Amino acid sequence: MGFRLVSLNLNGIRSAASKGLADWLATAGADCMGVQELKAQAEDIAGRFERFGELAGHFHCAQKKGYSGVGLYARHDPSEVLTGIGVPEFDDEGRWVELRFDRPGRRLSIVSCYFPSGSSSDERQQAKFRFLDVVFPRLHALAREREFILVGDVNIAHTEADLKNWKGNQKNSGFLPEERAWMTRLFAETGLVDVYRRLHPQATEEGYTWWSNRGQAWAKNVGWRIDYHLATPALAATARAAQIHRASRFSDHAPLTVDYGFDL
Repeated sequence: MGFRLVSLNLNGIRSAASKGLADWLATAGADCMGVQELKAQAEDIAGRFERFGELAGHFHCAQKKGYSGVGLYARHDPSEVLTGIGVPEFDDEGRWVELRFDRPGRRLSIVSCYFPSGSSSDERQQAKFRFLDVVFPRLHALAREREFILVGDVNIAHTEADLKNWKGNQKNSGFLPEERAWMTRLFAETGLVDVYRRLHPQATEEGYTWWSNRGQAWAKNVGWRIDYHLATPALAATARAAQIHRASRFSDHAPLTVDYGFDL
């Protein structure tokens, strides 16, 4: 009995595939994988990336070519597939895909979500704040309705332990006080659990999941922990192990795997 769930920002599915993603997945034992930043349209995926072995893909692509997009690959057929959060500004960017696995006595969802980055401009930071404003009630309502796990690139390092140079990044997107406060409020008001942090409460540098391509960030392990599994309490309590696959990078992010003690 168990469910292995992977989260991975691909930074382009074609690029990640060219770096051996399929071979890694063949041995990873994943039951489901949430991916972000597909940077591909439906026609790019068709016939090439619809499946990885026994995992069948479900996608929410951005309207803009080569931009954003999320997917979920699953070993089991979902009872329902939902895309978007009902806000055109962000649904056009392909940021939410949800697979529902419902049966009598159980309502369960797996979500792959890609939060906006605000690092490129103040305009994008304001868009990120708008996204946080609208996704909060969505997550709050979902937590009241059903059990779920959201995996994805949240683009926020929550605490000082979650990035190398926290002192120098307090005015930078991804570690702004408003963003960190949003995550604190999310945990407090929805009950959602940061699963990796629950399993590794003291982790610092070994917990990083993203490294800038600039300078010597990867070589010096100047990283950030911005990829998460956020789970409702009952599901989080079943989590038995979490692993960041630093040796198996297919982008500027490392895959994050969590083993849960439930079956679909």
